Amino acid sequence: MRQMSVYRRAHFNAAHRLHNPAWTSEQNEEVFGLCNNEYYHGHNYELEVKVTGPVDPETGYVIDLKILNDIIKHKIEAKFDHKNLNLQVEEFKTLNPTAENICWLIWKILKEHLDPKFKIGVRLYETPRNYVEYEEQA
Repeated sequence: MRQMSVYRRAHFNAAHRLHNPAWTSEQNEEVFGLCNNEYYHGHNYELEVKVTGPVDPETGYVIDLKILNDIIKHKIEAKFDHKNLNLQVEEFKTLNPTAENICWLIWKILKEHLDPKFKIGVRLYETPRNYVEYEEQA
């Protein structure tokens, strides 16, 4: 059976502060710089989700992109869009909301809501030039 990958893009805006509470103010400022602003700062995140799996011989789809779109909209965008990640997203009350950790959390949420037959990859652009990617290993 043919394996293919399909992609869906999405977008959300969110604010965060990179901060390690176990460190001094000086150490946080040295490591995180402007991203440690105590009043937070925001990004226009661009998200790309990759779903790899077998092509269904009856539909010709790997996954119905409407279904994938709905999952992204209701489980990712609703959770992150126009939020202060540190204050409004439960996982980031104890996890530093770096691009790496945001990407991993998005992957984890998608993994919980998609058929286990799929291999999922997530690419998250924090800026047009800076992005991170997480893809489960085979």
